[in-house]
Amino acid sequence: MRAVVAILSFTLLASCGGAQPPAAPPPAEVTFATPLQREVTDWDDYTGRFVAAQDAEITARVNGVITQIHFRDGQDVRQGQPLFTIDPRPYRAALAQAEAQIARAQAALTNARQVTERSRQLASAQAVSAEELENNVAAERAATADLAAGRAAASAAQLNLGFTTVRAPFSGRVSDRRVSLGDAVAQGTTVLTRVVSLNPIRFEFEGAESFYLKNLRQDERGERGSSRTTANPVQIQLADETEYRWNGRMEFLDNAVDPNSGTIRAHAVVSNPTRFLTPGMFGRARLLGSGTYRAMLVPDEAIVTDQTRRLVYVVSKDNKATPRVVEVGAKAEGLRIIRDGLAPTDRVIITGLGRLQPGAPVNPKKGVIKPDTSKQAAPTRPIEEPASGQATVR
Repeated sequence: MRAVVAILSFTLLASCGGAQPPAAPPPAEVTFATPLQREVTDWDDYTGRFVAAQDAEITARVNGVITQIHFRDGQDVRQGQPLFTIDPRPYRAALAQAEAQIARAQAALTNARQVTERSRQLASAQAVSAEELENNVAAERAATADLAAGRAAASAAQLNLGFTTVRAPFSGRVSDRRVSLGDAVAQGTTVLTRVVSLNPIRFEFEGAESFYLKNLRQDERGERGSSRTTANPVQIQLADETEYRWNGRMEFLDNAVDPNSGTIRAHAVVSNPTRFLTPGMFGRARLLGSGTYRAMLVPDEAIVTDQTRRLVYVVSKDNKATPRVVEVGAKAEGLRIIRDGLAPTDRVIITGLGRLQPGAPVNPKKGVIKPDTSKQAAPTRPIEEPASGQATVR
């Protein structure tokens, strides 16, 4: 029995000593492609609202009673178009009185000049005293001043008569009427309506101090002009849009950063010939954030996050996965911009990253990086068109 056990033990030891190690796994299959190269321009995102370039509350400039209203509430108006008529009869009477005063002063001046001329002739013959001549010259001067005062009064009366027709100060859109026929209005206090201009229209927004500093540095380096002196392009989309349809240019940058919010005010001017854009509308804008530069693009799926670093894997000459630390930028056409860390000839692994280890051999297959222009949209979702609350059937 002991001999049998010894034989079995020897057999087991012999079999264990001759076991083969497990075979190494095959190289991971990956797809690689060289980075896509494009001329790229960066844009910075902002949110803001459209405001009228000109916005005026229309007030009465004379006292009186509203006798006519010449517009429909909310309609578009032209510069100089009549909006209201204030009873002009008292002001016509005041103008007529002023004109009569002018005629009276003119007659008095003509008579004074004749008297002065006669006095000069008599004074040369020593027929009147020098004192009487001086009195006549003074009377002529007083008559001249009375005529000038009369003309000034007539001019003021003419202005007041003109103010009885209230006109649009600029082309735009009028609000509703704030007074009715027969209402008495007071000069400088009674608001009649409001007019806003629509074309062009402004887009106002605030930018963070960090973006402002970035733009100042770019201006110093000659990469991009400051919006204070350069009409940098701005592209805007409305709340229900997926594309940047509206184009404008920078017109204003404030002279100070708000210490409370850490932002600086700015606005762009946007052409609005159809008057579709309305003051108060919300919009998302992108402002030129760089000059044009050559950049490489790869899919987001090819980028790996390692704590605070961003990595891509490239296929080395001996077909091994080699990590590269890269600096990433914004997205363009569905791809991620690589600012630094890659060469145009690098073979970037775009699929098969799940089982990769640094330095591990790979079985590479050539692929192609394709841009997708349909993904060049704003990062936020547009609002949905609201549904109606009721419906009727015919």
